[in-house]
Amino acid sequence: AAKTGTKVVILDRPNPIGGLQVEGNLLKPAWASLVGPYPLPMRHGFTLGELSRYYNITQELGCDLEVIPAQGWRRRDYFDATGLPWVMPSPNLPTLEGALVYPGQVLLEGTNLSEGRGTTRPFELCGAPFLEPRRIVHELKDTPLPGVVLREVGFEPTFHKWAGEFCRGFQLHVTDRRTFKPYFTTLAFLSAVRRLYPTRFAWRQPPYEYEYERLPIDLLTGDAAIREAIDAGRPLIELEAAWQDELTPFLHSHKNFWLYE
Repeated sequence: AAKTGTKVVILDRPNPIGGLQVEGNLLKPAWASLVGPYPLPMRHGFTLGELSRYYNITQELGCDLEVIPAQGWRRRDYFDATGLPWVMPSPNLPTLEGALVYPGQVLLEGTNLSEGRGTTRPFELCGAPFLEPRRIVHELKDTPLPGVVLREVGFEPTFHKWAGEFCRGFQLHVTDRRTFKPYFTTLAFLSAVRRLYPTRFAWRQPPYEYEYERLPIDLLTGDAAIREAIDAGRPLIELEAAWQDELTPFLHSHKNFWLYE
């Protein structure tokens, strides 16, 4: 639109999982793709309009952009505080509960684990036929996972990964939205599975989202260093601490693009 001098008007809408919590490493330009074009943490806390303002300014797009704010929304509000009906942003996000865990569980698309597609609870459910939930729970016992309960489940996807096969895994129940860290939680789960099942767990190979060379997990995390750290068995707490150096400057500038308090 900037190249053609076309004005863009955005009718803003709430961020369904709130506008306060921010989490994750920033996407590196070398890993830009259709999945993520510019540096941004996995959970950014912006509304669509705010995100557009952020991209337009930080990437110097030069677009004639106007954002018409939503009325009555506050940053601390999740979608169920709006009184509006839930309209699926994707066929595989039928509920707000799925959206709550999505910033982490979407990473499972880059693996051979089921992210619950083919069930009635996509992204809330995860697993594979070779998993042993109790071993995973024991492996995670020293990893703090605030605001969430991993409940052991069995499920059989009707389509997609492991279709028609009985999978063992978990359903993620968010118990405290304020403290829950979806990105960290799924990375912890993946790290545990990678350690326990080194010959059965696998990173998904391309193609993925019109990309035919780079690994899907690297596109999803925006940095190959995340996968490399998991493969090396690096403590996840250290990995989280490392990305704070790049997340802190983002947090300092984050409020400059806010349209809501």
